[in-house]
Amino acid sequence: MRRIILVLALAVAALPFLLGGSSAVAGAGNGVLAVDPGPHQRGVAHHPLYLKVFGQDQKGRPIITNTTPKGYTPDHVRTAYGFSSLTATGSGQVIGIVDAYDAPKIASDLQTFITTFGLQSMYGLPGTSACSVSTGPHPCFQKVYAQSKPRTNSGWALETSLDVEWAHAIAPGADILLVEARTASLSNLLGAVNVAVNGGAHAVSMSWGAGDFSSEALYDSYFNKSGVTFTAASGDNGSGTIWPSTSPYVVGVGGTTLNIGSGGNYVSETAWSGSGGGISPYESEPGYQSSYPIPSTGGKRGAPDVAYDADPSTGFPVYDSTPYQGQNGWFQVGGTSAGAPQWAALIALADEGRSPALSSNNLTSSPVYNAAGSAVYSTNYHDITSGTNGGCGSVCTAGSGWDFVTGLGSPQADNLVPYLAGH
Repeated sequence: MRRIILVLALAVAALPFLLGGSSAVAGAGNGVLAVDPGPHQRGVAHHPLYLKVFGQDQKGRPIITNTTPKGYTPDHVRTAYGFSSLTATGSGQVIGIVDAYDAPKIASDLQTFITTFGLQSMYGLPGTSACSVSTGPHPCFQKVYAQSKPRTNSGWALETSLDVEWAHAIAPGADILLVEARTASLSNLLGAVNVAVNGGAHAVSMSWGAGDFSSEALYDSYFNKSGVTFTAASGDNGSGTIWPSTSPYVVGVGGTTLNIGSGGNYVSETAWSGSGGGISPYESEPGYQSSYPIPSTGGKRGAPDVAYDADPSTGFPVYDSTPYQGQNGWFQVGGTSAGAPQWAALIALADEGRSPALSSNNLTSSPVYNAAGSAVYSTNYHDITSGTNGGCGSVCTAGSGWDFVTGLGSPQADNLVPYLAGH
């Protein structure tokens, strides 16, 4: 089976960002389609998606969809990470999902996801039209455009389905505010971030990023918002860092391979080889890291902060009816972009029982790091101690405590959410 890396061209933005790297098509043989619909261009964000390949058609093209869902179900994931033990659903909270381009069928795709997994029997159905935030016991879904109506992009539509569906799976009682940027330029995406915050979101997910650039700190103010926690994917190309996950005001989410039992019980977890992580060349080390026992970073920001399942072989079923490579239906998706919306949903669960809402804008302390204090670390996080994201020694190898591949580790939500709600 061939591994294909497909790169689609996107517009160049006006912001002075210079991204390194180049487009490529390569062969490997692991049954995974690695899709990066954002080229390494000036001022353009990219969002790698990793799709499980289920075979080949008669012309040798990869089959990447099924008529039925494959991968870990919401019940599996909620059980493995401890969400199923919580009474919180995110009721009264708003999760902002920021993506580029238009996903024209996202409302009906979300409905299919909910119906397939029986979520409506527990939580009620989200609306498909404009609605006010904090709508009570039944969650509300709303899509808005940050600028003018964007064109459809099939790769970003699949990303949007992943983000929206799995944020809902983890915090089914929360409202979801999807904000679509007109293009994948960082200027448009940052404008969409403002729309999400102004729309009442207290947890904002960003499953995209660009290589660290020398002037990035000038734009960190977009995430310096009291009462708002921002989450971002740490990248999917192994060792190395991307912004905004390296912003000191953002919770960067790395990747793991999650192994669970037949009933969804947690068995083990290792670092995923694609998990982005390392030392930012430009961001200074925030106070919450300098006061926490992490390896030396030379005074720079270490990434990621936390981790979540990202391996496409242990990935998530996502329904998308916008044709991608001529196929639509149920995809099995991985990548760190799967963890960012689910960590945002975790924050919404904690905010349901907390006032004021959690913030990721405090340079001197961070509840996420406080929750990893020596007395509570082993109950709030799964410490990922094996696996690597490159061949660069300790900087690329998971180990005891915080590391440059999985950060603090993955959540034990049954303990972590109550801790965050009370601190």
